[in-house]
Amino acid sequence: MINRVRTKVIHIGKVAIGGENPIAIQSMTNTHTEAVKATVAQIRSLTAAGCHLLRIAVPNMDAAQKISQIKSQVSVPLIADIHFDHKLAIESIRQGIDGLRINPGNITSESKVAEIVSLAKERKIPIRIGVNSGSLSKDKLRRYGMSAQAIVESALEHVAILEKLHYYEMKISVKSSSVPLTIESYRQLSKKVEYPLHLGVTEAGTEFAGTIKSSVGIGTLLAEGIGDTIRVSLTADPLREVLVARQLLQSLELLEGLEIISCPTCGRTNIDVIAMSHEVEKRLQPFKDKQITVAVMGCEVNGPGEAREADFGIAGGKAEGLIFKKGKIIKKVSEKKLIDELISLIDASF
Repeated sequence: MINRVRTKVIHIGKVAIGGENPIAIQSMTNTHTEAVKATVAQIRSLTAAGCHLLRIAVPNMDAAQKISQIKSQVSVPLIADIHFDHKLAIESIRQGIDGLRINPGNITSESKVAEIVSLAKERKIPIRIGVNSGSLSKDKLRRYGMSAQAIVESALEHVAILEKLHYYEMKISVKSSSVPLTIESYRQLSKKVEYPLHLGVTEAGTEFAGTIKSSVGIGTLLAEGIGDTIRVSLTADPLREVLVARQLLQSLELLEGLEIISCPTCGRTNIDVIAMSHEVEKRLQPFKDKQITVAVMGCEVNGPGEAREADFGIAGGKAEGLIFKKGKIIKKVSEKKLIDELISLIDASF
């Protein structure tokens, strides 16, 4: 069991972050926010897949002014991603945004930051401070080089600006495209602050490479109890980010839900385990929030015996296979009927 680092509790809309609250999955839309119909459609798709928080880009006033229209059509809390322009933050809050992602040190004056904070306090809008290794100041790089200390010191400077204004509803991220640097930065920051931490490996790469880098980086920190929200950043459909994040959390037993286990193929198999496992995964998506384990095994050797802890499963044979439940064989059916029979058995149990 993982003992999580206890952090301050904040609320982003209806989602409680920090403390003993479940780790929240976050993603970001890749639509133009001002394209309301497309943005709403993507938000709904990501929410259905299990996303708890969604960030939207707010690069201009048109995007900011569309927030209320978007919010009226979705159920998930929204976070406005804003850089440099305090007016966009002000308008986003007025439009009903649930959270801001903005670095106060990048706003041109303290009075403008104070204006944002005043309205954020009034509306109870949390702010995420996000520092990436690629955006460190020349002063920090000259003083510390590209290091965890440089990243953490930069984040703490932004924190100090908000604390000076008596604002404490914040969470922090300190990302890098380097996994070791990301891990070390979060380890150091976790010892210095009690604010919730948002985990991620920035610019992690394509779906394949990014999944591996994110799983190693985010997974290592989660296993150490660090982290309150996560985003798996992929150069891919945002839907893949959510699916990978869910699996990551489930692998560490930090999220309950459907788990599919399947054996590696070998010379004993007489069925297409790869195709069958993908088909089972696809057809069981309606059960993604159910705490069940389903096994897809290639032969009788790796069937009910090795997968006896699974709630349900199939084990392939030659042109036929076994359906089993809790390690006990229920029936033998033809290969063509294996998946249909499995789905029917699971469906009848709920």
